Amino acid sequence: MGIPSIPVVLSEFYEQETEKALNEGLPGLRTQWIRGPVWAKTRPELKRDVINGRNPITGQPVMQEIVEKFTKPLTAEEQRTGEIIRDKGPATFTDTEANLRKMFEEKRWTDFLPIVLPTPELVDDMLKNTSHEPDEIVGKMSPTNTGNYFEYWTFTVRDVAVNAVMAGARPEYFPLILAVASTGKESMSVSDNSFVAGLLINGSIRNELGINYQVGAMGPYAHANTTIGRAWTLVSINLGNCGKVGTTYMGVVGNPMNLINIVLGENEEESPWEPFAVRKGYRKNENIVSLFEGWGVLSAANWRSASWGREMDYPAIIKSIFDQQGTMFGATAILSPPIANFVKNAGYNTVEEFEKFLSTPAPKAAQAPKPDAKAPVGAQAKAPAGGQAKAAPKPMAPNMSIIVSGATNNNYYSIGGMRYLQSVQIDRWR
Repeated sequence: MGIPSIPVVLSEFYEQETEKALNEGLPGLRTQWIRGPVWAKTRPELKRDVINGRNPITGQPVMQEIVEKFTKPLTAEEQRTGEIIRDKGPATFTDTEANLRKMFEEKRWTDFLPIVLPTPELVDDMLKNTSHEPDEIVGKMSPTNTGNYFEYWTFTVRDVAVNAVMAGARPEYFPLILAVASTGKESMSVSDNSFVAGLLINGSIRNELGINYQVGAMGPYAHANTTIGRAWTLVSINLGNCGKVGTTYMGVVGNPMNLINIVLGENEEESPWEPFAVRKGYRKNENIVSLFEGWGVLSAANWRSASWGREMDYPAIIKSIFDQQGTMFGATAILSPPIANFVKNAGYNTVEEFEKFLSTPAPKAAQAPKPDAKAPVGAQAKAPAGGQAKAAPKPMAPNMSIIVSGATNNNYYSIGGMRYLQSVQIDRWR
């Protein structure tokens, strides 16, 4: 349009935006850098830190630079065009094991834990566990899962096999890893929110592969859960351009769950309800993996609503925790079998009945008294006589998931802002 313009960007995104400009053929794009974050600051703070502040990259006054960038002619360097040339490199590398491991780390092809070097023999063993051709395209992935800001990278069956080997996965896990990769869902988002990803496995394959769904179901206590989750992370790094700090990963605090993600099987044997996959329309015992994303989950003991008493109204407690979740991700509850049975015995014979209860807003919420460890939870929720009534909480967002997993040795469970994304048939990748 002939009107000069200058993007104003937080300096924390310098590497990311510089790479993006180069990818778009504008290596000399004039950009004004300011110190972030900007939101939540008062007007005086914005005036001090931004308008009258200094460019954190150059140290020069922000407004002075903006005037110069609008008025000074472009230099020869700024008029230069170009882009990053992408090269996958040679198909194989030959060197000592120590040097190869060092190269993988330096090129950021790993999660910085020791890897299994993907020799041709090990990759071929992995490929034997699928009927799909090695050069078949499995899917595409980008750090934003949109392909808009960061372009999609496509990858083949062999590419996935290489990363499965690196993760230490056994060949029999490969169809499940392929099923997850085929969705194109990254396990680590570029977002500065430090999101978490999760997998839930249903069907007979849980026992076939040794997927943990009992003691420590969400933890690193089974080879299958751990290496399948890690394979998803390595696929995201190497085949989806994810997890590069400063460019394709900007998590402010980060999340340790990104290492192996949340991977668990559903304890169908101890659950009082139909399996999760069956509720999504699949057959009983059909091998299905379901994908989730969000903030993560916490032990329900962390929530104030779960104050302990002689009697526990678990449906009411779970509803109170669900009502605290935002609409962005809804909520997911991972209930141990004892908790699920408490809920069923309270009159919720199906998950659908329980979800209806969870999604119904309470008529009003009373001023909560101080918790009394000796009183039943139901009594704690009642207001004292003359207590001040508060506005009723909003109804729970429709995206809610109830999963039954874990052991039967105590009444523990986890809840958090996680949303269900999709389910995939595993056997089509055998």
